[in-house]
Amino acid sequence: MKKTCKFCWGLSALLVVAMAATAYMFVIRGNVVASDDGRTAIILSAGERDLVLAEMRGFLEGVQAITAGLAEKDMAAVSASAHEVGMANAQGVPASLMGKLPLEFKQLGMKTHQAFDELAMEAKDMGDEQIVLTKVSELMLNCTSCHAAFRLDVEAGE
Repeated sequence: MKKTCKFCWGLSALLVVAMAATAYMFVIRGNVVASDDGRTAIILSAGERDLVLAEMRGFLEGVQAITAGLAEKDMAAVSASAHEVGMANAQGVPASLMGKLPLEFKQLGMKTHQAFDELAMEAKDMGDEQIVLTKVSELMLNCTSCHAAFRLDVEAGE
């Protein structure tokens, strides 16, 4: 019975190590390589890359609509535009794609969605143009830091 127990404990330990390695690869590290320009290259399929780029364009379109609303002093439009790219827009990302994105990239993305929601609430509840403009500036730091740290490359053979 002692040999069986040792076998079970050994198997359990091996499974824990395998789960930890899998979690590291799919939750923390992602599918990345160092690139020649000093950024981290995230390796995706062409479709996955298109999906991530579409989300980034959505962020940029949101910022454009927010600044247009600020120029018109239309805080309802600012709030609506910010809300469109907030956390509600962060749903529906395939698990296969999430596994390829490094943790820092995912954290920046979620932080950006949350910042849009905070901006939407500020515009709706307080309507202080200067605070909203400051929040837009802070939000844009997420974009510039992400683009400085990462690039999206397509898997070889696609």
